[in-house]
Amino acid sequence: MNRNLSLVTPSGRLTLGNYLGAFRGMVASQDPAIDRADCFYGVSDLHAMTTAHDPRVLRDTIAEVMTVFLAVGLDPDRAVLFRQSAVPAHRELAYLLECTAYTGELVRMIQYKEKGKGQPSTRVSLYTYPVLMAADILLYRPTRVPVGNDQRQHVELTRDLATRFNNAYGAVFTVPEIVTPAAGARVMDLQEPARKMSKSAAPGADGGVIRLLDPPDVVRRKVARAVTDSDTGPDAVRSAGHKAGVTNLLDVLAACGGSAEGITTYGALKAAVTDAAVSVLEPIQKRYADLAGDPAYVAQVFDAGSARCREVTAPVLAAAEAAIGL
Repeated sequence: MNRNLSLVTPSGRLTLGNYLGAFRGMVASQDPAIDRADCFYGVSDLHAMTTAHDPRVLRDTIAEVMTVFLAVGLDPDRAVLFRQSAVPAHRELAYLLECTAYTGELVRMIQYKEKGKGQPSTRVSLYTYPVLMAADILLYRPTRVPVGNDQRQHVELTRDLATRFNNAYGAVFTVPEIVTPAAGARVMDLQEPARKMSKSAAPGADGGVIRLLDPPDVVRRKVARAVTDSDTGPDAVRSAGHKAGVTNLLDVLAACGGSAEGITTYGALKAAVTDAAVSVLEPIQKRYADLAGDPAYVAQVFDAGSARCREVTAPVLAAAEAAIGL
C-alpha cells in the first residue's frame, strides 16, 4: 500500500489551477479502484504566516480552504484530513531538521528569493519554511509526494535532509518519490501567462485568476479578457505553439475535459474554455454552499483527522529525537 501526502497553504482563495494541479489528483488517489493508498491531506496554515498577514483574514481563509477540501470530493472515510497547526510534531521535527540543514541550501530556495526580493525586511520563517515543509512530509513517511513544478525544489530538499539525517543518525525517515501530475500541474495566469495562476493574487488584481468559487459570469468575464495576440487568421489557434496566452487557454481547456477540435478563432476558444471551466466548478460550488451551512461538521472532520495525525506522527518524532541524541 502506498502512502500519499499533500498539503495546501491557505495563503489566498483557491483557484482552478489548485484544483487541476492538486485536488483532482488527491481525489483520484483516495479511490481504491484506482490506487489503493493511505492518504493524508492537510491545510498547512503555519506556512501562511511567512509573510505579513491579517489574523482575521487568515482564520477565514483557513475555514474556506477546509470546506473546499470536502467540496472537491475528499472523503474523510477514505482520507485523513487535518490542520497542520493542530499537530505539534510538525513544529517539533522542524527544529531537528534545522539542525541537519545548511544555510547555503535554504538561501538557494527560489520562493525565498522571489518573496524576499525588494523587501526592506524578511521574516525568518520565510527562510526556514522549506525545513518545516520537510518535516510536514517526513513525519508521515510517505512513499511519494504529488507536487507541482513550483514546489519540486522543496521536495528535493526534503529528500536531501532525510538522506543526510539517516546517514548521520540512523534510518528514521522514508525518502519519498516525487510525483508530478501529468496534466494541469501548472495553470498560468490568464492576464500574465508567464506566471502561475496564484491564489495569493490580491483582490482587484486577480483578473487573470479563476477562483474555485467564482460564479459563472465572473469566469466568463475573466476568460474573455485573457491574453491572446493580434492574429485573427484561420490558423490562429492551430499555430499557438509560440503564443503563451493561447497555449495556456488550450491547456486549461484540455485539463477541464474540453476539446479544441474544430476551433479556429480565439472567440470560440474562449467560449469553450468558459464552458469547460464552469462545468468543472459548478458541482464544487454547489457542494461548498451546502457545507458552508454546517461549519461544525467541517470542524469535526478536521479535528478527527488531526487527532489521527498526532497518533501517526508521535512515533516518528520519538524515533528522530532518540536518533539525534535527545
